[in-house]
Order: sequence, then C-alpha cells, then structure tokens
Amino acid sequence: MPPSDDQKRPAFMRSRTRTFDYTDAISDAGMRSVPVETAVNIVYAPVPYAVMMATPQDLEDFAIGFSFTEGMIDGVEDIRDIAVEEDERGLRLIVSLAADKLQRHLARARKIAGVTACGVCGIDDLASLPQVKRRFPGAALRADAISTALGQLRKHQPLSVETAATHAAAWCAPNGAIRAVREDVGRHNALDKLIGHLLREKADPSDGFVLITSRCSFEMVEKTAVFGASALVAISAPTSLAIERANAYGMTLVAIARADGAMVFGNAGKIISTVVTGETTR
Repeated sequence: MPPSDDQKRPAFMRSRTRTFDYTDAISDAGMRSVPVETAVNIVYAPVPYAVMMATPQDLEDFAIGFSFTEGMIDGVEDIRDIAVEEDERGLRLIVSLAADKLQRHLARARKIAGVTACGVCGIDDLASLPQVKRRFPGAALRADAISTALGQLRKHQPLSVETAATHAAAWCAPNGAIRAVREDVGRHNALDKLIGHLLREKADPSDGFVLITSRCSFEMVEKTAVFGASALVAISAPTSLAIERANAYGMTLVAIARADGAMVFGNAGKIISTVVTGETTR
C-alpha cells in the first residue's frame, strides 16, 4: 500500500471566535482551533458504499478497520490497494479488494448513501443489524489498569487537546499502558481507525482492552467484538442494547469510567481490585 498522505491534509483549522458570559456584551476572543470534518466516500472499486463524516487523518487505517468491522474483509491481506482521491465535496477512499471479497461484497448488495458516522443508518431491514457470532470467556480487568489508562489517555489525544471536539479510541495493555490511539470527529471512525492500525500491526486481540471516550452504543460493542477484544471501557454511559450485546458475547463492559471510579454493566466479566486484598468482584 502507498505511504500515507495524511500530512498534506490538516486535522484542524483556526476560526475567529467571540465570547460572552450571558450578561455582558460580546467581546472579541481571538482565534480557536476546530477539527476538520470531511465527507469521505468509501468506494469498493468501482461501487460507492458509504459516505462518512470523518477527520482526514489515518485514512489507510480507517479503510482497513471499516472494511474489517463491516465484514468486507477477513484480514489485511484481502485489500490489494488503497487510494485517496480529492474532490471539491470531500474525499474518495477507494479500496481495491481481492477478487473473492469483491464478489462477496457485491452479492450482499448493501448500499448506504449520505450518512454520517452512524453504524446502521441505511440498512435495509432489522435482519441486517450487525451481530457477531462469538462468545468470550469473560475477561478479568484490573481496576488499577483502567485507572492507569485513563490517567494516560489525555496526553495521547493531541487533536482533542487542540480542539476539544474529537473522540478517541485507545488500545491498552493488560496493565493499562496505552499502546495506540486514534482520533476522529466520529466515534465509530476513531474505533475503526484503531482497529485498522491493530490489524496492520498484527496485534493480539486477547492481550489488552479497548478504551473509548464516547458513549457506548451497541455498534461500539459490535466493532470491539469483531476485532476480538473481550473487554471495552467507555468514559461515557452505555445504551441498553450495548449491555445486552456485551452480555451475549461474554464481554466485560465498563462505562462511566472516571478518575475516581467506574461501573461494570451487565453480567459478564470481572474486575480485579488491587485495593481489597486482590478480591475479585462482578
């Protein structure tokens, strides 16, 4: 695959702003950084598949992760080439699939147009809702590992620090050390980019957990399960379907993760406390 062209595409821009405090007159506040949001048309040559609103960085990772979590490919080797084309309306991310995978894709005949970063907008019917056919044994996460990852995360989010307007997805070691992070204006996109990177690096899905800065909807659980990770930690709250799917997969789902504690949702998995004599709790 060709080297990334991301450096030519800015991740943020500067915008003039004015500030007010609801009581005083508006005053000039100077300039503020805002993230670049671009329409990215994912094309499985020659057929357009989806339009995602994304940050134009790590697009090769995005193409791989999105293709994997959407079921287009079974591994990185199923992609022959990735190309990015400029358009006055956005970008085209052209993914060339191996012949058998392209035929499988065309047979599915799923078409999505004009959607944002929603994982299911545009599907034909309820039977098309994604669902992974797997079951995890129930990972045991160390409480101090979650705390360590949360404490490190901010320094791995340069775009969020600059703009305060992007999501992040991180791959964390069992001890909480952050191994990789991807950022995007879309929470699904950030996770797809992370998964794409991990596939390229041949990372072991059983050797760590996923940490996301967004709310935990069922698509985030599904994508994590497709990758093969058995534990997902979210800074925000989960939805009911996210909990239901996590239970069905035996996935450890931790959410509302803050510096002073977190919550385990559902019945799967365990949290190992290092404070109370190593006691294991559900």
